[in-house]
Amino acid sequence: MFAVIETGGKQYLVTSGALLKVEKLPAEVGSEIVFDKVLLTAEDDGTKVQVGKPYLEGVSITATVEEQGRGTKIRVVKYKRKVRYKRARGHRQHFTKVKLGAVK
Repeated sequence: MFAVIETGGKQYLVTSGALLKVEKLPAEVGSEIVFDKVLLTAEDDGTKVQVGKPYLEGVSITATVEEQGRGTKIRVVKYKRKVRYKRARGHRQHFTKVKLGAVK
């Protein structure tokens, strides 16, 4: 069974037992999280499709927090030729890695 969930302003296609990196969530490593904003569920062969308006009622997915961390550095560079203007900044986005459980 797979589902489409919404968290952190983004939508993710998820299956049971998968590892997923999402925007940082306020949870400790090893704790349980419940994703209740489920947009769609379906069987693996594409049957029994349920679509929410916008979310499905009574459907949720539990997940276990595996890791809290920061992603790789992204360089943001501004440059204007002929005027000796250069600026460089870096950014590392915080993330939460979760292991998904069953769709309930």
